[in-house]
Amino acid sequence: MDRATLVHESFLRRVADGDLPEGLGPGPDLTNENAAAIFRAACLSRALDLESRAMQKAGQGFYTIGSSGHEGMAAVAHALRPTDLAFLHYRDAAFQIARAGQVPGQTPAWDILLSFAAASEDPISGGRHKVLGSKALNIPPQTSTIASHLPKAVGAAYGLGACRRRRPEHAELPEDAVVFCSFGDASANHSTAQGAFNTAQWTAYQSVPLPLLFCCEDNGIGISTKTPRGWIAATFSGRPGLKYFYADALDMHETARVTAEAARYVRTQRKPAFLHLRTVRLYGHAGADVATSYLPKHEVEADEANDPLLHMARQLVDAKAMTPEAALAIYTGTRARVSRIAAEAVTRPRLKTDSDVMASLIPPRRACKPAPTPGDNRRQAAFGSDLAAMKEPQIMSRLINWALTDLMLTHDAITLMGEDVGRKGGVYGVTQKLHARFGPDRVIDTLLDEQSILGLGIGMAQTGFLPMPEIQFLAYLHNAEDQLRGEAATLPFFSNGQYSNPMVVRVAGLGYQKGFGGHFHNDNSVAVLRDIPGMILACPSNGRDAVGLLRETVRLAREEQRLVVMLEPIALYPMRDLFDEKDGGWMRTYPETSWHLPMGEVGVSGDGTDLAIVTFGNGVYLSTQAQRDLADDGINARVIDLRWLSPLPFASLDAALEGCKHVLVVDETRRSGGVAEALLAHLHETCPAPSARLTAEDSFIATGPAYAATMPSRASILAAARALVKGRT
Repeated sequence: MDRATLVHESFLRRVADGDLPEGLGPGPDLTNENAAAIFRAACLSRALDLESRAMQKAGQGFYTIGSSGHEGMAAVAHALRPTDLAFLHYRDAAFQIARAGQVPGQTPAWDILLSFAAASEDPISGGRHKVLGSKALNIPPQTSTIASHLPKAVGAAYGLGACRRRRPEHAELPEDAVVFCSFGDASANHSTAQGAFNTAQWTAYQSVPLPLLFCCEDNGIGISTKTPRGWIAATFSGRPGLKYFYADALDMHETARVTAEAARYVRTQRKPAFLHLRTVRLYGHAGADVATSYLPKHEVEADEANDPLLHMARQLVDAKAMTPEAALAIYTGTRARVSRIAAEAVTRPRLKTDSDVMASLIPPRRACKPAPTPGDNRRQAAFGSDLAAMKEPQIMSRLINWALTDLMLTHDAITLMGEDVGRKGGVYGVTQKLHARFGPDRVIDTLLDEQSILGLGIGMAQTGFLPMPEIQFLAYLHNAEDQLRGEAATLPFFSNGQYSNPMVVRVAGLGYQKGFGGHFHNDNSVAVLRDIPGMILACPSNGRDAVGLLRETVRLAREEQRLVVMLEPIALYPMRDLFDEKDGGWMRTYPETSWHLPMGEVGVSGDGTDLAIVTFGNGVYLSTQAQRDLADDGINARVIDLRWLSPLPFASLDAALEGCKHVLVVDETRRSGGVAEALLAHLHETCPAPSARLTAEDSFIATGPAYAATMPSRASILAAARALVKGRT
């Protein structure tokens, strides 16, 4: 007999026999009616766990990681408000069920069973994944099992604090809301979680409002690895800036009381707190997991003897709120009702086609108020003497700075964040003066943690802001890329477009910096940014285009709720000259404020038909130099600037290639996994002209004189073009 059946039969027998576990009696903080409601939610959570296993056995269910042993989370939900944003642990079905009881018109049993069945009518994910979540209940869906949702919980709490100072257009939560974020004891050890705790403490230590309640559900084990006894209390009870609360979640009265105390502290003090709950894990980790294969049987049985439903039944009986017979009737009646509902849920349609699955990769457009045009006085106050300089050609970094200024004048919801972006103005001066122009509330100097920077952006986006996080160097992104892949990009996908986190992430990167940095500051690997479904990647080659792309990326985020990354070539930030010293050939003037570059539009320089050089970023600069050399050699070329690296602008590219006899792809990223691979595949499928590629080597980048040795150069582009067109070097 499996453990789930043993626990089920034990509950029936022990309640009938009055053989209930010892524990504290009912307290004054829950009315009998509320205690009974918590018990009903717990029984429904348990029944759903049992049904999920039956559905899987019948080939009709696809998820069996349950909430059994964590039913005390129903008391946590009771102590919070349904308007409090909740990022939930995957064992928190009881929380969602109890919260559903606080909001009229909810059908939690039907909703969760549809999710088990992967039915396309599942109201949160549309059948894409078994996730807890509900738009009506302010529970964004989570698929994290390693606490990767904690950084965005910190960001959302920061966003709630910022809403009190300047409420953005798309804010939805009330000003006194808090953020609740739950996770397991094993996940608390993950570096992502530790970074989030540290960021919360770092923020609170500076008296910055952060209404966040962390909740660690401590069942003492992560799959098969035990958490050392007392570890969570020892490591969290004395942290500065993070007030510690403890409750035994086997006791619903204590849990409700302590949670209410913690929530009151967070709500009134606007400071973070850590709620440590003792729980037990029943049935093992998931349906296929046999806990007795790695735990002594007596330990498994001890947890089963502490079934939280037995403790709830005891407290209800002691309070004379319910007889044992009534408790059994609720339990068995709920089980039967869930089975009846499941029989219908498994008949509902499921996703079938690729278009069905992918329908929510891109979130829906949202209505936005017309953006006000900043008046001359506001622009004069912000720019000062820079206004006169706009008539003259400038380097890319300065033009990006001006574009950011105009965008922030236009859209009050825009908030910049990152390492050194404020008082220093960025390590390359791109954000200089912005801190003085807009203040520390909109230009945030963060701590040195890329996961927390992106989490801040994701969370603020969910509270209505338009964040623009900066990652100081592309190489630093790899510390935190799962915040984009596993959190930001998946949110619309797993919420069927109901939730999104629109933002523009600015990343300084690529190679060709002379004599500085090595591979930590010169990184030409963009594969991870092109491998995230639904995310947009833009890359400018000159200052004017950088302005146009930045304006378009902000429009995409604001109006279309898109997740966008703007990859800015560091080596081109200060670039002035193109061919000769002091020729100023790579500087541009600042375009008028209504001009932008539409998504998917490539740039074309020249009209030669002998050769098309398809490239981006630094490759445009080098190819433009080679273009003149080729003309001297009798080869008339055009240079096509992709501008958009994901999705690649194939339609616009095809039009730009029309009439060209040869195509050379110049790609500064690596040969393996680089942009050229997709371009060559497309050309092979659609373009009759002979094609070739010139890429960087599969290598890290060196410091010193060899900084560009592994990447395309003006000379190597010239040689590759000659070889392709004339069959010679």
